[in-house]
Amino acid sequence: MPAILGFIGRRCLATLPVLAGAVVFTFVVMRLLPADPAAFLASGPGMGQAEIEAIRVSMGLDRSIPEQLAIYAGDVLRGDLGRSYTTGEAVVDDLAARLPASLELTVTAFLLAILVALPLGVLAATRPGSVIDHLCRAIAAAGTSLPTFVVGLLLIHVFYSELGWAPEPVGRMDVMLIPPPVVTGSLVIDALLAGDMEVLGSVLGRMVLPCLTMTAFAVAPLARITRGAMIQVLSADFVTAARAAGLPGRMVLTRALRNAAVPVVTTLGMVFSYMLGANVLVEKVFAWPGIGSYALDALMNADYAPVQGFVLLVAIAFTLVNLAIDLLYGLIDPRVGRIG
Repeated sequence: MPAILGFIGRRCLATLPVLAGAVVFTFVVMRLLPADPAAFLASGPGMGQAEIEAIRVSMGLDRSIPEQLAIYAGDVLRGDLGRSYTTGEAVVDDLAARLPASLELTVTAFLLAILVALPLGVLAATRPGSVIDHLCRAIAAAGTSLPTFVVGLLLIHVFYSELGWAPEPVGRMDVMLIPPPVVTGSLVIDALLAGDMEVLGSVLGRMVLPCLTMTAFAVAPLARITRGAMIQVLSADFVTAARAAGLPGRMVLTRALRNAAVPVVTTLGMVFSYMLGANVLVEKVFAWPGIGSYALDALMNADYAPVQGFVLLVAIAFTLVNLAIDLLYGLIDPRVGRIG
């Protein structure tokens, strides 16, 4: 236990430079954009150069870049991510209100991808050259070549516009329904807790197309890595020896899965982290009120604070996922030697 706690402590300390780099990088990039937030806010009638300068002073944009960075870093350490000029609310409150919607979509798509990709990759590795193997490679190629927003638009065209099977791709539920009492922020869980099956059906119906869009992206790398790792392990000497010794095929496959788990777990962590940040376009296509569409709207309106808060939140999620992966390495394969 002391060794594990020490390992966790060292890994947490190692994430601090990553988070600091994310803060500095986002701040600098946002300041390099040609858009002027003061000019955007002063775009109403009767606003002139004097009003723009007054807004710049109130926003602190008249200070030097190092001064602005120091102020912003101090605010972040206090948990203050600023205020969105688009919504008029604190960025922390906006992200907290929209994060459950993004997690609801991302986690569901991620679980669906695991249920499809891992068995598909294992079956393709155990049956090389079969129809399943060719299907796995075709899915991997299609998933990596098609952008997610193209898949989303194609699904909307086919299942909503042409066939009429899917509900309108706008929002998380029918606007005519009353949302359940907020408990977790997840409409699926809150509808279940409230016993509101009508809301639950509406929510699940609107989740189908965006979840399929994100699942299509995630299945490709997971299936490809699972297939490659399993092929490599199944050709190893210890597998050949186990088969020669007469061990049951299921036992041999179980041991092979354990040895192939390290690259698969690594890919799982990378895919989940990328999905949380890359769902920006998916949320925009389906008008999903998550943190991705929130950050994109803010970026289009030259609203710095929400974009910086979004990037920082994704960076925190990425470091937490990496920490979880490192802990799993020690449980899956003690030879990795990361804990001890």
